[in-house]
Amino acid sequence: MPVLLHEVMDYLRIEPGDTVLDATLGGGGHALECLKKIGPKGKLIALDRDPSAISAAKDRLKEFSERIIFVNDNFRNISDILRDSGINKIDGAVFDLGFSSFQLDEALRGFSFLKNGPLDMRFDSRQKLSAFDVINNFGKEELTEIIREYGEERHAVLVAGAIITARGKKKIETTKELTEIILKSIGRKYRKVRLHPAARTYQALRIYVNDELTSVEDGVRGAIPLMSPGARICVISFHSLEDRIIKNLYKEMVREEKIKIITKKPVVPGMDEIKVNSRARSAKLRCAERV
Repeated sequence: MPVLLHEVMDYLRIEPGDTVLDATLGGGGHALECLKKIGPKGKLIALDRDPSAISAAKDRLKEFSERIIFVNDNFRNISDILRDSGINKIDGAVFDLGFSSFQLDEALRGFSFLKNGPLDMRFDSRQKLSAFDVINNFGKEELTEIIREYGEERHAVLVAGAIITARGKKKIETTKELTEIILKSIGRKYRKVRLHPAARTYQALRIYVNDELTSVEDGVRGAIPLMSPGARICVISFHSLEDRIIKNLYKEMVREEKIKIITKKPVVPGMDEIKVNSRARSAKLRCAERV
């Protein structure tokens, strides 16, 4: 079940015949509801960096295949993608910035500190840089900066130091090895906190490896000028770094008279949704409308 599905569809206000962008296809949950709304004369541009997400969604959405343009690319390239797809304007856009459950649950992708797998964390396997490269080749200062800036980890110096010491004995190859290193270095400092000690470091590595924050700003900034007047964009973020980017970008575009903000405060999931899907607890939805 996609996060904040009902809220997204209510705010998006798409209609039969509309052209809609799902910039983060993932499991296809938001895409499916959009397809139901826009009907047989509508068009969906379904975008994802992960080839496996595209493949899985093609199967799930096969009954709607004639209405979908699937694109395996980074949404930061949205202007070129729409131009190459022959799309001049869109009537709505959805950006769900959380990574999909199947990515987290698949140990071989290396996203989870709870599952043992290779240190990878790439959304697109064609990309060269992986978490293995960062962990085993970057210097202590650079590692500290990445973990502190992208993970907002107060104990970044301790984590980076422990990584440097451990890799001096042997290369760190798996998520299990990395998690154990983090637990030994700062586990005791998280005894009174619900958050897993490795969560912030893993977030930092994933963001850095996939250049997520720059992509988010480029993607949303690129999508808004391509929206029809009255069209809405819904962006769901899952941590403060993303949410801050969207909040500030919306404010900038209000000053430029390109949009008006629909959600004065971010919309968050209710307790019923969080009980069903604990991963939704940090989600924040911000919606804006093209003017």
